[in-house]
Amino acid sequence: MIWLIGCKGMLGTEVSRQLEAAKLPWVGTDREVDITDSQALEAFANNIEIEAYTPSSLPHEERHIQWIINCSAYTNVDKAEEDTELAEKLNATGPMNIARLARKINAKLIHISTDYVFNGKGSEPYTEDMIKEPLGVYGKTKSAGEDEIQKEMNQYYILRTAWLYGYDGKNFVYTMTKLMNSHDSIKVVNDQFGTPTCAPDLAEAIIKIIQKGNNAKSFFGRNSALSYGIYHFTDEGQTNWYEFASEIYKLGRKYGRITQECAVNPCTTEEYGAKIQRPAYSVLSKEKITKAMKFKIPAWQISLEKFIKNEHFNPL
Repeated sequence: MIWLIGCKGMLGTEVSRQLEAAKLPWVGTDREVDITDSQALEAFANNIEIEAYTPSSLPHEERHIQWIINCSAYTNVDKAEEDTELAEKLNATGPMNIARLARKINAKLIHISTDYVFNGKGSEPYTEDMIKEPLGVYGKTKSAGEDEIQKEMNQYYILRTAWLYGYDGKNFVYTMTKLMNSHDSIKVVNDQFGTPTCAPDLAEAIIKIIQKGNNAKSFFGRNSALSYGIYHFTDEGQTNWYEFASEIYKLGRKYGRITQECAVNPCTTEEYGAKIQRPAYSVLSKEKITKAMKFKIPAWQISLEKFIKNEHFNPL
């Protein structure tokens, strides 16, 4: 049994979609089970065998929670500077509670983290073992969440991602599409570098980690499951927000998502007037996960095109 926490968010909704497609037994919760309340988490875990939470056709022995996927988080980077207490609870205390429960019930944990744990002052892709130095409240609380998980348990996969967008919920692609359909011109910063990540690609990686763990067999004392630890996952390549927006415009026009002409103009972060400091360079190295999982990650441009032309595309 897989417990998906944060099942109604952008990534959680995509993960739930792919869990169904993979025919994996799972149960999802969102705000109705408060991750900042350890007793609420434990109460749900203890009652997972109740028919209200699981299909009655599921064999009793498969109702034990073997995996927890934590997609819940406080993600509003600007608002976190003022809403520090809630950001700390959701991004640090919550993961700590989940990790403690996972250890108690002997479940494996997949937790989603962020490129914001780094200061963005580098010039080469960040590897998993590089020193963390987050700039703002969001990055600091997400970094603290990682630390809490590592203190509490050993059976964890922390997946750091960046520039995430998906079919369900607010994201940069939808925001740009709406702006380009309502403005003659827009300005987008060109001095912040990273890699866009399509939620279906990240969700697919999560499913593959679980499938690899479930199907692992030991040969000569070695387990074929992915080794526990921290991994980076984004789509391949690197760009800046201006180039990303320009590609959105080109593909949006190609597939009829953007129905008018709109000039996309570059500007600096200073000119844009950002409220808080963001990492100037946050490209993540995927070498570790690609070697361990032996899969090919698509280029961000390819995933963006698939996303924009997909029938689920809906920038409300």
